[in-house]
Amino acid sequence: MAEMKSLRIAYGEALVQAGKLDDRIVVLDADVSSATMTNIFKKAYPDRHYNFGIAEANMVCAATGMAQSGLIPFVSTFALFGAARAFEPLRNSVAYMGANVKLGLSHSGLSVGEDGGSHQAVEDIALMRLLPGMTIFVPCDAFEMEKAVKAAVEIDGPVYIRVARPVTEYFTAKDDPFVPGKANILRDGKDAAIFAAGLMIEQALAAAKILEGEGISAAVVNFHTIKPFDQDTALEFANRCGVVVTAEEHSIIGGLGSAVAQALMGKANCKFDMVGIRDSYGKSGDPALLFKEYGLTAEDIAGKVRDKVGI
Repeated sequence: MAEMKSLRIAYGEALVQAGKLDDRIVVLDADVSSATMTNIFKKAYPDRHYNFGIAEANMVCAATGMAQSGLIPFVSTFALFGAARAFEPLRNSVAYMGANVKLGLSHSGLSVGEDGGSHQAVEDIALMRLLPGMTIFVPCDAFEMEKAVKAAVEIDGPVYIRVARPVTEYFTAKDDPFVPGKANILRDGKDAAIFAAGLMIEQALAAAKILEGEGISAAVVNFHTIKPFDQDTALEFANRCGVVVTAEEHSIIGGLGSAVAQALMGKANCKFDMVGIRDSYGKSGDPALLFKEYGLTAEDIAGKVRDKVGI
């Protein structure tokens, strides 16, 4: 069985490693550190971990002050509450000021499962994309999570790291490059290109394997950075393959699919479709069943590719 690790555990461990190298790093949490796994950092550096309780907006404002004082704050809570409840201070105190605040928001997307639609953030990427100067990382495995935290520390300005809850396999290697704004090619192909990020990388690779058995050569491109977006790679594969299908565990409104559509519009001659959540909230259920219910499986991706290829 392939080695596996939860992305939120990888996030907590990466914070500890970053904290060892730079004592300016502090971590703020909203009373959910045992879920976001910032309790790992708290155990290592108790004097640099701050619990703000269920007060996300206040936490973001405090993080801005810390950043203006020379610290590098990582703000962590559930993605829904960090991105939506605290959106106004994120806009006016963080992004508007260009503050050096990092957001590691956990429990994103449908994979929260039984917590249901009230806790499933399927609009967080769209909200963060709206904010000028905000870098957005969506790691697909523990290696990418470690690299995303390291990259966030090196970036002078606000960064959003989307942290998924489930345990996942490793789809990348430890020495693979992780360059902000530069997509990675996980699998090459000539008939179609599947653009994916985060948990949908697993589904995209499985879809490519299904299609290979049917004689369709599908590339899989990992857009671990949603913003700034790698338009060059998107255009290269769109023009070369002639078919592009995006796959995301997020609303198709404002997420990866929208970013790709904006990048290709008027610049590429290709067939295009999106796999994602279509103008809907989530619901309670096992994550695997929810992926099936909302059309986020490998077979759903393969079906979109078949349709566009014309088979």
